[in-house]
Amino acid sequence: MEKYLRENFDVEPKRPSNDALTRWRLAVSVVKNPRRRFRMVADLAKRAESERKRRELQEKIRVAIYVNKAALHFIGGIGSTITSEKQASYILSKEVREAGFGIEPDELASIAGPHDNKSLEHHGGIEGLARDLSVSLKDGVVSSDIPVRQNIFGLNRYVEKPSRSFWMFVWEALQDLTLLILIVCAVISIGVGIATEGWPKGMYDGLGIILCILLVVLVTAISDYKQSLQFKKLDKEKKNIIIQVTRDGCRQKVSVYDLVVGDVVHLSIGDQVPADGVFVSGYSLSIDESSLSGESEPVNVAEDRPFLLSGTKVQDGSGKMLVTSVGMRTEWGRLMVTLSEGGEDETPLQVKLNGVATIIGKIGLAFAVLTFFVLTARFLVEKLLHNTITDWSASDAMELLNYFAISVTILVVAVPEGLPLAVTLSLAFAMKKLMSDKALVRHLSACETMGSASCICTDKTGTLTTNHMVANNIWICGKSMQINGRENEGVLKASVSEIVFNHLLQSIFLNTSSEVVKCKDLKQNIIGTPTETALMEFGLLLGGDFNAYREDYKILKVEPFNSVKKKMSVLVALPGSGGFRAFCKGASEIILQTCDKIINADGKAIPLSEEQRKNITDVINGFACEALRTLCMAFRDIEDASNLDSIPDDGYTLIVVIGIKDPVRPGVKEAVKTCLAAGITVRMVTGDNINTAKAIAKECGILTEDGLAMEGHEFRSMSPHEMKELIPKLQVMARSQPLDKHTLVTQLRNVFKEVVAVTGDGTNDAPALHESDIGLAMGIAGTEVAKENADVIIMDDNFSTIVNVARWGRAVYINIQKFVQFQLTVNVVALMLNFICACISGSAPLTTVQMLWVNLIMDTLGALALATEPPHDGLMKRPPIGRNAKFITRTMWRNIIGHSIYQILVLLILTFEGKRLLKLTGSDANSILNTVVFNSFVFCQVFNEINSRDMEKINVFRGMFDSWVFLIVMVSTVCFQIIIVEFLGTFANTVPLSWELWLASVLIGAASLVVGVIIKCIPVGPTQNPAKHHDGYEPLPAGPELA
Repeated sequence: MEKYLRENFDVEPKRPSNDALTRWRLAVSVVKNPRRRFRMVADLAKRAESERKRRELQEKIRVAIYVNKAALHFIGGIGSTITSEKQASYILSKEVREAGFGIEPDELASIAGPHDNKSLEHHGGIEGLARDLSVSLKDGVVSSDIPVRQNIFGLNRYVEKPSRSFWMFVWEALQDLTLLILIVCAVISIGVGIATEGWPKGMYDGLGIILCILLVVLVTAISDYKQSLQFKKLDKEKKNIIIQVTRDGCRQKVSVYDLVVGDVVHLSIGDQVPADGVFVSGYSLSIDESSLSGESEPVNVAEDRPFLLSGTKVQDGSGKMLVTSVGMRTEWGRLMVTLSEGGEDETPLQVKLNGVATIIGKIGLAFAVLTFFVLTARFLVEKLLHNTITDWSASDAMELLNYFAISVTILVVAVPEGLPLAVTLSLAFAMKKLMSDKALVRHLSACETMGSASCICTDKTGTLTTNHMVANNIWICGKSMQINGRENEGVLKASVSEIVFNHLLQSIFLNTSSEVVKCKDLKQNIIGTPTETALMEFGLLLGGDFNAYREDYKILKVEPFNSVKKKMSVLVALPGSGGFRAFCKGASEIILQTCDKIINADGKAIPLSEEQRKNITDVINGFACEALRTLCMAFRDIEDASNLDSIPDDGYTLIVVIGIKDPVRPGVKEAVKTCLAAGITVRMVTGDNINTAKAIAKECGILTEDGLAMEGHEFRSMSPHEMKELIPKLQVMARSQPLDKHTLVTQLRNVFKEVVAVTGDGTNDAPALHESDIGLAMGIAGTEVAKENADVIIMDDNFSTIVNVARWGRAVYINIQKFVQFQLTVNVVALMLNFICACISGSAPLTTVQMLWVNLIMDTLGALALATEPPHDGLMKRPPIGRNAKFITRTMWRNIIGHSIYQILVLLILTFEGKRLLKLTGSDANSILNTVVFNSFVFCQVFNEINSRDMEKINVFRGMFDSWVFLIVMVSTVCFQIIIVEFLGTFANTVPLSWELWLASVLIGAASLVVGVIIKCIPVGPTQNPAKHHDGYEPLPAGPELA
């Protein structure tokens, strides 16, 4: 079975090949309801069509942009004439005029989309456009105008397919072929029954089947509908982007859905452009338009090329844009509405369980056909023996119809349609719970794969630490001091000259990507990265005025910080003197290398001697060993105005070394310990100083005595063989570049066959997130590019949340195994019981209605009970599930076979010896016995469901009362069973039972708990002497041979 599954039903968790997806689809057979079974499966034909349309649209957009550029360039004069004529005949609609705007929505949309510079110039450029939109470029939109703007220019939403109603799910559930056959049988049964037995007695059997089918359909539809609502809510959350705008003169964060035309949006590296717009201001703004036009070359956006298109990404730089079109008036909106995604790729477990369902379905079909032939053959033989083969009546036809219905019902029970859908149910439940625990799962398969993670490569800043940074120590002009609030201003001013103090404040306030802005409560707030914010707070503590420095100095050029250069540089024009000054700041050792001078206490730049360089390095290392992030600030005066195209890379004068404190998050040490106990290796990959990284890693419990810490440049220079020797010991990589992280992930996956989870927040982390088995993007510090390439977004940037995702991933896998064990046991028992009884007695012990109820218990209700169990601590005390581990393990086979033998034996004894054992006499003895058999069978499944809660441990009740879904399903099943037996006997062919027989049925079911204990004592092959833990929990065997 395992070999068959691997050959036909094996797909990769990420980016599975089309061949693998097609192969398993072709291998699936015996499907009762294709529409329901394959609802959560990608439509490959639609996907191919969607890709073709996307390429065509990208080509059209690209051609339109280039044609428009060419036309405007070569026929500028004619273009001006046409534009003038167009504007002369241009009349505003009454609604636009009354709303106070000077431009129509369609006219506005035709500016940015086609890159129409002439129209922009005609409207007076960006300032004129702002006037037409009644907006201030400085203060942004007035909040009270938002409803008017949404009414005139539209909402920032794309047209989506309407969600399916509940009745569509009911209709889908009714597409089950076996249920349709049973409905036909029921209708015939009602017709023949009324004709032979009269009204209303003749209709009970058929009506009972129809009512039971309706119950099955209703419960199935409710379950599927609730799942669809969960996925829709999660899908909306995935598309929700938080952006920064200026409104009412204040900087604030808003949802992309709330964006309106006229908004002034702030963009930085890694952001997605949320709407069409025009450039207001910024530095080195570079846009990746490949998602829209297919062009891989980035586009530099500036005043001469001011157009920004929705859906594109900021590759470098920063800037502000004025929104001109939103929603369906943007090029991106028109692109999105034309495309049909074709669904998300199915997960490996979904595919595997489709394979299991196919195998069992084939066996079930064989047994159903065999049962029908056996029953029919016995019936015909009896007629031959009684010489009535030529004498046929309506009751004979009803008998054959009943045999057919029983066979179809066996097929209903035998084909485990709910197996693949149980994965979806479990994943939906886990995703909902993880959402409330601050983890947004973007791809279904990630939730599943995380349970197999054997290695986590994590960032330091913000993930292991709080990301609430404060400047803690500084070294300036040969003096080191600790920062203790406002008193530092006086101490610093007393120890250095005014020139040095002024240079320090210039470096802080001019060389920064952060801003001091006014918030809604009119208080000043710092907007920027945590490091920038810490520096800005330090500058303000020293009494500096951010806005005053920004007004006095004109910024000419900015080179934003990136993870490769590890520095930020800025070029400014000095007031009055006409000179220029460059500032740079960044990783301490990198900035120190660019310096050949140092500023002394008198404010003079003196040559930097080797001894001073060594002393400064010792200061940097001293700060780093105290777990402080260190950075240096430097400046360089430029006299020659002819060479201002680039910011110099050397010749700087060192101003200051700053140590920034970023404490370890509470709970991280315990989370790392949990990972190690679970067999998950944690590796820190950071861009920080190696001493800082080592200090934090030791505090978190990542770096051990025999572990290895090294820098990225050392790792890069190694040969593949050296890497193979070193990686198992590697625990910390400092001063790493994104390429180092990508290389490490590739080696771990390809050479060591590890299942790797990787965290990332920057645009340059995208390749590593894409390459990993599970990409984890940071929700707070992460860029939109990183989030788009990730599988899970950690909303609170907390390492403990990552561990929680791993815990839920394991829970999903184990829960599906529990459900498979439970369902296969019911399948085996139902098949064998009906077949053996059909062969021996010529009749099936369970009627069609009873079998449909059993199918409901084991399919939808069983999945609800077992596939939604929350994780327990024991899951993180066992090794991760290997890449090639068998899904149906020896332990599961042992449990399935053991419980099946017990149930089959007990139920067969009851069926054939029940009257004697239970001392049943009288005319209704057969009806009572059949009811007892049915009742005992159901209670066997109820207690088997409890048994399935843990496949290894004897105590199956632990944590049961924490799973409210499981308890509700159990109570509902028992209550409805009582109603069926006691009150619905007319339809279900049951009779009310005495309390003694109820007790007997419950005890027969409960005995399976004792049987379960005995079965679990049977060894299942060689084990690796798993270590016992303090709570008595034993890890399951793991590896390619054992699960």
